[in-house]
This record gives sequence, C-alpha cells and structure tokens, in this order.
Amino acid sequence: MKNVKMGIIGLGAEGGLYAGFLADGKVKNMVIGAICDTDPEKRALSADKYPDVPFYDNYIDMLESGDVDAIVTCVPHYLHPEMGIEALKRNIHALVEKPAGVYTKQVQELNDFAASKPELTFGIFFNQRTNPLYLKLKELIDSGEIGEIRRTNWLITTWWRPQGYYEQSAWRATWGGEGGGVLVNQAPHQLDLLQWICGMPKEVYSNVKYGYQRNIAVEDEVTAMFDYENGATGVFITCTHDVLGTDRLEILGDKGKIVVDDSKKITIKRLHKSESEMSANMSWADVMKIFTGQGPADIFTEEVLEFESVWGAQHIAVLENFAANIVEGTPLIAPGSDGIHGVRLANAIHLSSFLGKKVEISFDEELYLAELNKKIEEERNK
Repeated sequence: MKNVKMGIIGLGAEGGLYAGFLADGKVKNMVIGAICDTDPEKRALSADKYPDVPFYDNYIDMLESGDVDAIVTCVPHYLHPEMGIEALKRNIHALVEKPAGVYTKQVQELNDFAASKPELTFGIFFNQRTNPLYLKLKELIDSGEIGEIRRTNWLITTWWRPQGYYEQSAWRATWGGEGGGVLVNQAPHQLDLLQWICGMPKEVYSNVKYGYQRNIAVEDEVTAMFDYENGATGVFITCTHDVLGTDRLEILGDKGKIVVDDSKKITIKRLHKSESEMSANMSWADVMKIFTGQGPADIFTEEVLEFESVWGAQHIAVLENFAANIVEGTPLIAPGSDGIHGVRLANAIHLSSFLGKKVEISFDEELYLAELNKKIEEERNK
C-alpha cells in the first residue's frame, strides 16, 4: 500500500482541517478516501471543495464502501469508541480523536476489541506528543535530569470561552452531549501529557465548580490535587473564564526543577548536588551564606530552551506517523490504547467532586458511570 485512503467522519473544524491537509498533499502516504457527515450543508461544502471525493451521510455505509482503508473520528466524544470498534470490525484502521471517549468503561471496550485485531493500526490524535517542546521535556524527565519527581504543578487557563461559545449548539457543554466541560473539551491534551511525562497519580482529590462563571451544567473551573506512588504531590488547575490566561508547568525533582512557560520555553535548573545531599551535609552557617548572598551562588546551573510551533505541523505529524505505521510498521507516537489514561484522570477528578472525597485512580468504573448517568438525567429533567 503506497497511500492510505483516509475516511474523515465529521467535516467540522477538525475534520475540515485534516481534509485540507490531505487535499493539499501535505501528509505523506495518505489521501482522502471519503468524507462522511450527517449535515446536508456539509455535503454541499464537500462537493464544492472536494468534488472527486465520495461523500456519505452514514458512516457504516462509508466503512462498507471500499473507499477507505482507515478512518479518523471527528465527532462528539461519546461516539469515538463506537466508531473505532465498527471500523476495526471491518478491518479498517482507526485513528480516534481525543478524548478517546467519555468514560473508561467504553474506552476499555474499544481497547479490548483493538487488542483482538493486532494486525490493524489503532491510534489516538494526541498531536501534542509530537510537539518538540514536550518531546524534549519527556526526554529530560525520563533521563533523570532532575532526579525523582517530588511535585508537579500545571496552571493552564489559556482557553477563554465566552457564553456565546457554549450557545453555538444544544449539545455543547452538556453531560449528555459532551460528557463534561473543560476536562473533556479543552484539557485532554494536558491530562495526557501530564501522565505521559510524569506518570499517573495514585489518588485524586478535586474541587470542581459547575456553571461557576458560565450558564452551563458542566465544569468551567477545576482544581485537582494528586498523590503519586512515590509520595510526590501534584496540582492541576484549569478553567474557561480567564481571559488573561496562564500556561505554566513546574516539575520539581530531587536534583533540580523544570519550568515550562506558555508551551514555548523550558527553563532547566540543575542542582550540582541533590537536595537530599545538600540537606544532609550543609552546615547552617553555609546555608545562611546562601540566603544572604555571601556564599557560593553556583549551587545550580540554568539552561533555557525556546521552541517555535508551526501551525498545523503537529496534526500533520500525527497523520504521517499513523500512515507510516500502516505502510512501513513505524512505531506509533500515540497508540490508541493510551487514550484511556487521560479519560481515567478526568473521570477520577469528576468522581472525587461528585462524591466529595479523595478517590483512587483505580476507581469503580460502574460507580462513575452511575454518577454520570445521574447528571445526564438531571440535565434531561431540566
């Protein structure tokens, strides 16, 4: 196979972006096979922009047409697992958009089915994993540059959404339509990056506000605290009502600290001796000299790395990597099975808030689904 024929399900913002990249020949080893959307206006749009590309209003029909070798699911979150499974059933490769689903039970069903089809490529669209900055950050942490992690803090509030954004359609920012708010819509990339780079916490305790500054049923303000297996702690803060926005990630280790600002700059401070060694061996007199600026100022070195992001490059990289896995067997940057981790983290944050207590990351999936269904029922009754 020289070119993978990609079927795009959903010709909205993301689907339109991918269609444009493919039509312009920007993705190696991939072309548009077909487009599917239930909106009649999208049929007209597709006919105008991509007149030679088959169009379907039913994704099963597209899967069974022979026009596609693979699909990407640019549809509401609840549908990602279902569509992924239906594609794999028909021996069609599946690239699911983030999040992989709304709740872990449905994502696990997708993972289990994909595991029964190892000959097929199953990926998830975590384009931030191709971001050179986060690739470098993962390399730094994995190599032990700052030692064992002691604390993580991520304040990410750079996605201001006014009320009008939520009023674009009835399904947006609803439990029944999206399955949540900022955690499932804006923050999935950060939740994935956090666990990909720093590992999954053992326990989660959260303070989540629903409809805090917006007239919506789901969350627009989140503060979550994490406990890790090694005793490290973490804080994750996000919201959609900060028009000034901040993006700052700090990772503290025994041998130094890494700070990421605006997803553009990494500042690495490496201690000459680990903090544990300094604490055990420095006299108080030496410490006072450091505090007062009289002692050695070279207890650490500092390195600053700056990165530039090319618009669209990360999305193209995911599509090319997905095609390369199909055509050449190149390892996937983001295997589809990884999608469950960010969903689990979001579910745990929600569940802690629902129950008003700390929860294990290995929470009861049936309990979470029951609580989610309560939210959906309350919403429906209103």
